[in-house]
Amino acid sequence: MFTGIVEERGQIVSVTPLGDSARLVIRAAIALSDAQLGDSIAVNGVCLTVAERDSDTFTADVMAETLARTSLGSAKPGSDVNLERAMPANGRLGGHLVQGHVDGTGHIAAIAPAEHWTVVRIAIPEHLSRYIAEKGSITIDGVSLTVVSVDDSSFAVSLIPTTLRDTTLGEREVGDIVNLEIDVIAKYVERLLEARR
Repeated sequence: MFTGIVEERGQIVSVTPLGDSARLVIRAAIALSDAQLGDSIAVNGVCLTVAERDSDTFTADVMAETLARTSLGSAKPGSDVNLERAMPANGRLGGHLVQGHVDGTGHIAAIAPAEHWTVVRIAIPEHLSRYIAEKGSITIDGVSLTVVSVDDSSFAVSLIPTTLRDTTLGEREVGDIVNLEIDVIAKYVERLLEARR
């Protein structure tokens, strides 16, 4: 479980295709400070397992399902990524409950800078729109954010200077693909209501 509060920006060192999977090597500092083999680290919002590590990199295996459903399928060496270690049981929940299970991708439809923040509009697939609510939580590339407006095909978030500086969202451009994880509570509420019908 994660919180969507990015701890650092790491960098993809290498991507090795393995047929039905890929092996990523990622440079990190904070995320590696106490990482053990088998630990979970969210990479752009995708929960990955530390398979190997050294002093400044960790290796994670990414299966075909994840490559097909997230932006990690187009990951390239040199790309920056948002990193967050799993939340300890006694940690603060600064963002919201994030599983690291990406529900789909969207693309940046518009970026509108203002004096003290930037509004970013994300175009979304139709099957995700029903889960997104104004003033609700959403995770974009591993960053916990509040939805400021939503319609059937897109939603908007406001990014403060800290988010723009400390995460990869400050470098995104119109057309870029981003990973989306909707609020897990919405998925369970829908499932429970379906069971009642």
